[in-house]
Amino acid sequence: MKAIIPVAGAGAKLRPHTYTQPKALMPIAGTTILSYIINQLTNAGVKEFIFVVGYLGEKIHEYVDNTFPELEAHFIYQNNRQGTAHAVKLGQTLLETDEIIVVFGDTICEYDVSEIINSPYNVVAVKKVDNPRLFGVAEINNDGFIESVVEKPAIPKSNMAMVGIYKIKDTHLLFDALQHIFKEKITFNGDYNLTDALMSMIQKGAKFKAVKVNTWYDCGNFETLLETNATLLKKHGGNVDEQNHYYENTIIIPPVSIAEGCNIRNCILGPNVAIGVQTNINMSIVKNSIIGSYTTLNDVVLNHSLIGSDANVKGMCRNLNIGDNTEINFG
Repeated sequence: MKAIIPVAGAGAKLRPHTYTQPKALMPIAGTTILSYIINQLTNAGVKEFIFVVGYLGEKIHEYVDNTFPELEAHFIYQNNRQGTAHAVKLGQTLLETDEIIVVFGDTICEYDVSEIINSPYNVVAVKKVDNPRLFGVAEINNDGFIESVVEKPAIPKSNMAMVGIYKIKDTHLLFDALQHIFKEKITFNGDYNLTDALMSMIQKGAKFKAVKVNTWYDCGNFETLLETNATLLKKHGGNVDEQNHYYENTIIIPPVSIAEGCNIRNCILGPNVAIGVQTNINMSIVKNSIIGSYTTLNDVVLNHSLIGSDANVKGMCRNLNIGDNTEINFG
């Protein structure tokens, strides 16, 4: 089993942060989106990964090499992004006839990975949503098999959204389908979508089992990223190494995640705060926020804020959304 992870998107809805940081490397609940995905798959026995990178792809490459040196990792550059089907097609030469699992690089879900990997069928992971017009949608029969899929339908016939996780057993049919949609120029909003390739496979007799995920977290924009951070911290708990690190005159209100090498003094932190490595915080109150690595906060009050890495914030403030390498002085 090989995993292919498309992570070439520009993450426009998370700017200014994604001007300098790929969306998949955005910090969340003490880890990153990409680490969350990789850990789920490696824990289920997946060892070989193909990352389809593009925008700031060298940072993805460096991060994977440094954080997961044991992985058999391949990197393919999607310099001209043409959609999710195009991303998967780029990995064809490395996939051969192996079964594959495709997980989009902005997809954080809680699900039984082994159930999907070990299924005797092709699999599409789904979740019931309130507004299916925003997503790719699957129609499912009474036996749990998918009859059709469609990308962002104007009049949905189902409320089961595809969450961006696919197990492909019939890889030969997948590559035939990809060739078909490119030959016939079947696109949606100018992109070649994996949804159309899956529909072509279904029409040729491929059987897809629908597997429902337990939860699906949205990391697509500022508001939902903070909500996901809070939800995951509450669900899994924070990570504060108070035995080996002394935070002088500081009150910590769980859940809070503090990475290694942080210097924190005279603060109130929490709830729902995640702090990156080597960050310095003094005389500050921070809650419901994500703070990047190598950042300095001094004499600030932050709530519902997202602070990038290598930022320097001084003075009193309440709500910020600033990117990396930024300095703000309210003094």
